[in-house]
Amino acid sequence: MSNPDGTTAIWVRDRLDGLWCDRDFAGWYPRDGRPGISPAQLATVCVLEFLLGLSDRQAAKAVRCRIDFTYALAMEVDDPGSHHSVLADFRERLAQDDRTDRLLDLALACLKEAGLVRERTTQRTDSTHVLAAVCDLTRLELVTEAVRAALEEVARTAGHLLVGLVDEEWGCRYGRPVCLGKNPTRPKTGILAAGDDACRLLERLRRPGPQAETLWQITVQNYYRDEAGRLRWRTADGGGLTPFSSAIVSLYGTTARYVRHGHIIRWKGFAAHVTETCASDSVNEITDVATTNDGQTLPGIHTRLARRGLLPAEHLVDGGYTSLVHLERAG
Repeated sequence: MSNPDGTTAIWVRDRLDGLWCDRDFAGWYPRDGRPGISPAQLATVCVLEFLLGLSDRQAAKAVRCRIDFTYALAMEVDDPGSHHSVLADFRERLAQDDRTDRLLDLALACLKEAGLVRERTTQRTDSTHVLAAVCDLTRLELVTEAVRAALEEVARTAGHLLVGLVDEEWGCRYGRPVCLGKNPTRPKTGILAAGDDACRLLERLRRPGPQAETLWQITVQNYYRDEAGRLRWRTADGGGLTPFSSAIVSLYGTTARYVRHGHIIRWKGFAAHVTETCASDSVNEITDVATTNDGQTLPGIHTRLARRGLLPAEHLVDGGYTSLVHLERAG
């Protein structure tokens, strides 16, 4: 035998009897239409693709040419497999709702039954940056760009609402994507003008669309009204600043946040948290994966581990996960 100890693909079937079956994906697809490719096979290919560091094209070729892949997927030897683009389509479907967590639950149940992962062992959690693909805008640029995007949305859907509101000055101000730079000329004038324009536009809209909703959130995030009813720019001393964990940083990626891990590392986007076992007497197994816009996520991790019956006896984390509140609760 060329592989007397077996391969990763062979172990998936021999030691785990497969990770899932087609009925586990019943709610993912409509009942009508022609039969499609087995989702259980596609999910297994995605796992092997990740474990072996293959691209979609390489994984699709392996399904056609490698006997261990054919064995792991319980396919006929002459089965031609599928086009590599099907894997990308499957991952898009997988990203919806909480489907990734559901598949991880099923996989961990198989690993637990096989004795490869168990409760009350040592686990560790670490995170990595997930940078949002958005422009780095100042607060004033964000407000101005939000007004421009809302104007374009209204012009497409209900242009009559802009009659008597948009004039030549507005055209010059919002006719193209904003780029004010870090030190714009007459910043106070621009701040007041953008705030007034945002409020006037929002008053005109009866049924705001997505961009208008975002404009409203960004306006509240950056402005407040004083006791005399005048519009003011939020500062630390006036009106208070919106907490970074809930402040919108881009109107085209409204779920992205200004994430902080510890007291030094900061970025705009998300944090991907991976938890794995790290006991010295067993192989390392991933037990939880989460993507959040908040660097502090240990309570959520423990909730999911408890649901899977995999709470650790000792949980190792770095200083970015600790805070005075968490330390007080732990004590």
